[in-house]
Amino acid sequence: QVQLVESGGGSVQAGGSLRLSCRASGFTYSNYCMGWFRQAPGKEREGVAAIDRDGGTRSYADSVKGRYSISKDNAKNLLYLQMNSLKPEDTAMYYCAAARSFAACSVGYIVLAVTPEFGFRGQGTQVTVSS
Repeated sequence: QVQLVESGGGSVQAGGSLRLSCRASGFTYSNYCMGWFRQAPGKEREGVAAIDRDGGTRSYADSVKGRYSISKDNAKNLLYLQMNSLKPEDTAMYYCAAARSFAACSVGYIVLAVTPEFGFRGQGTQVTVSS
């Protein structure tokens, strides 16, 4: 059974940090483009960060560049998102996602993982940043 389980969300003040984790199981983790996307109420889904199969290529949304860092541990099937200098506009539900490698791994591609033909996602973890 395919599972992506996120943890690490919470409430912080602006300028603070959080580290999200995602534990993957039930599929060959190292064969997938992995990443995070977020969605806030009334807003479109936004790819935040993505990392390719061997971890050599990472991409970030312009809105988080220089503040967020994605990493993975293929041996432990873990994905991380370090979020620093958080802003109120970062408030959203954050989802871990795994996308089949049909195309180049990118933040634009990882959002497609919400559809079964492209991949799968976790249940999400809430991040709330107060001013």
